[in-house]
Amino acid sequence: KRVERARAAIARAFPHWPEDRVERVALDAYAHLFRLAGEVAFMPRLLTEDTWPARVELSLDDPSSSVVGALKELSRGRPIVLITGHCGNWEVLGYTLALLGFPVHALYRPLDVRPLDAWVRRTRGRRGMVLVDKFGALTRLPEVMRRGELAAFVADQNAGDRGLFVPFFGRLASTYKSIGLVAMQHRATILCGCAVRDPSRPFQYRVEVVDTFHAEDYRAHADPLFYLTARYRRAIESMVRLAPEQYLWMHRMWKSRPKHERAGRAFPG
Repeated sequence: KRVERARAAIARAFPHWPEDRVERVALDAYAHLFRLAGEVAFMPRLLTEDTWPARVELSLDDPSSSVVGALKELSRGRPIVLITGHCGNWEVLGYTLALLGFPVHALYRPLDVRPLDAWVRRTRGRRGMVLVDKFGALTRLPEVMRRGELAAFVADQNAGDRGLFVPFFGRLASTYKSIGLVAMQHRATILCGCAVRDPSRPFQYRVEVVDTFHAEDYRAHADPLFYLTARYRRAIESMVRLAPEQYLWMHRMWKSRPKHERAGRAFPG
C-alpha cells in the first residue's frame, strides 16, 4: 500500500518518466529510509569535530560557492531560518552546522518511545544541536531569533486544510504558515539546503544550498507570506530533483486540498 503511494507521488511529480523508472525510484526511496535509520543510530560516532571533513563535503575551497555564502550569512549574527525537506539526510545537515560552531535549534516532534527520544536529545545536544519540541516552539523560537541564532525546519509536511497552499511539483500543497510568520516577524534571512548522500561511498554527504533570500526580498512583495512560503517550497522541490531516490515519497504531501477544490470551483484568479 505504501509503496503504491510512493509510486503515485513520483508519477505525479515526474509525469514524463517511464513506468520502470518510477518503480525503481519508489523502491530506492524505501532503501534510503532504512539506510537513514542506520545512519542516525551511528551518526554520533561517525561525525565528530575531527572526522566530519572526511564525511561531509562543503566546497569550502570555492569562495563563490553557495555554501560559503551561507556560512557568511550565519556568521553575521542575524536571525536565520534554515529550511530543508525530507530529502537526503536532514540530520547530517543540522549536525554538521552544530559541529562548525553554529548553534542549531531544530523543530521536531518528540518520539513516542521515550528512551529513544531521550537518546536523540542527548546525542544531538552533545554537539550543540538543540531539539525544540514542536508543541512549545512558538514560545521558544522568538528568543532564538532575537539572539541571532539558527532556527531549522523540515518544512515539507502536509499542513492540513487550513495551511497555506503553494505550488510543489506543479500542484498546490498545504504548507505551514507559522514558519513564514516567525521569519517575517524577525526579518530573518532564509537559507534553503540539504545534505545529499554519495551513493558510491558509505556515509559520505555533500551539502547543497539551493537558495538564500533576505527580508527585503519577501517584504517588498505584495503578499510577503505567500511569496516567502512559495519560494522555500520551490527550493525544497529543487532539493528533491538533486536526488529523487533520496526523498521520502511515502509522505502524503498533497493530501489536503485548497478550498476551491473541496468546493468544486474553478482555480481562482
